[in-house]
Amino acid sequence: MGSTQFGNFHNFCRDTTLPVCNLFVPSNQPPNGAFGGCALKGISLDNGRYLGNLGSILLAFFAIITCLALILLSEKKRAAVGRREIQLFLLGYIIISICEIFTVGAFPLADNVRKGFSAVHVAAITATTWILFLNALVGFQILDDGTPLSLGLFAGSGAALFIGTGYIALDTGFSWTGHFDSSLSGNNRNIGLYVLYLLFPLVCLFFFYVLEALLVIRVLGEKRPLIYLTAATLLFAIGQIFNFVVSPHICNPLNGKINGALFETLFSWLSVVGVWLFWSSITEDDWPSVAGGYN
Repeated sequence: MGSTQFGNFHNFCRDTTLPVCNLFVPSNQPPNGAFGGCALKGISLDNGRYLGNLGSILLAFFAIITCLALILLSEKKRAAVGRREIQLFLLGYIIISICEIFTVGAFPLADNVRKGFSAVHVAAITATTWILFLNALVGFQILDDGTPLSLGLFAGSGAALFIGTGYIALDTGFSWTGHFDSSLSGNNRNIGLYVLYLLFPLVCLFFFYVLEALLVIRVLGEKRPLIYLTAATLLFAIGQIFNFVVSPHICNPLNGKINGALFETLFSWLSVVGVWLFWSSITEDDWPSVAGGYN
């Protein structure tokens, strides 16, 4: 079958705009352009600069505002199970969205600054998807939600993943030790980032869906929350399809004005809203089957 593609980022970086790809770019080049793909140029500015992805920048800004509003709405649901834990997830997504403005959005920045934001972006994705997975355990009441033990587990394990992934990303981008220098050329092979940035989040999202679906069907015996959960999953999947599959088919005909990253930002934002609506729906106080017993 030939050499395995496991760990290789080159084809991904050629066809779409991922924050991790900025770590592999040795010089000031448009996103995708360094990898032989369709260069995302967006809007031209002065001195040869450009605003690569205005759509993603605006959508990420609205996503930040939305998540802040959802955090405040969560605060009003004082009897809700997992209120603090879902707020931690929303906070993680705010960090992702802030970074997205400067990485996927291709906001004009110095190379080193962009690499710094890209490392934080990659690390935040790993940590935030892990926190989302832990949110699925909250409904089973393995730990009392909102307690120092529960929040400490969420924050501590999330911080460990953030620091570990962030270090690998920074060492890759800035060649601190030279250990990851081989990933800066060729197939851009980086097993650590491939596992932590691509595979691990998918595993977390898969088990989040499975555990939450089990909770809804077996414990609550309700169907409506499952609609929100499934809608959030489909929206996320659609965003990834645009990003990884459709992107070059958008970018090439439009001469680099936009690519699939714009739609990935949009559908990921809607997916996060769907997750919050799901959480809100399973923490209502008026379930007929559990009246007075679930709060």
